Amino acid sequence: MISSNEQTLKEVIKNLLDAYRLNDGIMEARLINNWEKIAGSYISKYTESLFVKKRTLYIKLNSPAIKHELSFSKSKLIKSLNDSVNQDAIDEIIFL
Repeated sequence: MISSNEQTLKEVIKNLLDAYRLNDGIMEARLINNWEKIAGSYISKYTESLFVKKRTLYIKLNSPAIKHELSFSKSKLIKSLNDSVNQDAIDEIIFL
C-alpha cells in the first residue's frame, strides 16, 4: 500500500505552530490587536500597555477613573476577548 504525505495548507500551518510552540504568542497578539475594537477608541486612548501572562491579561491604564469603571465589567471583557480569538485564552484581567 502506498502512503501519501499530502496535507492541506491549514494542516501544515497548524503542525508548524504546534511544533514551534507559537500558538500562545499568536493568541496574545490577536488579543492585544482586538483590544481597541472591544474596549472602544476612547478607552484605548488611555491604555498604555497590554500583555498576557499565565492566562491573565494585564492592562496598564493612565486614568484611575477608567480603571475603576472597567473593573465592574471584567467578566464581560473576558468573554468578549475570548470570543474574539475563538478560545478560552484568558481567565482574569488585572488593571495596573
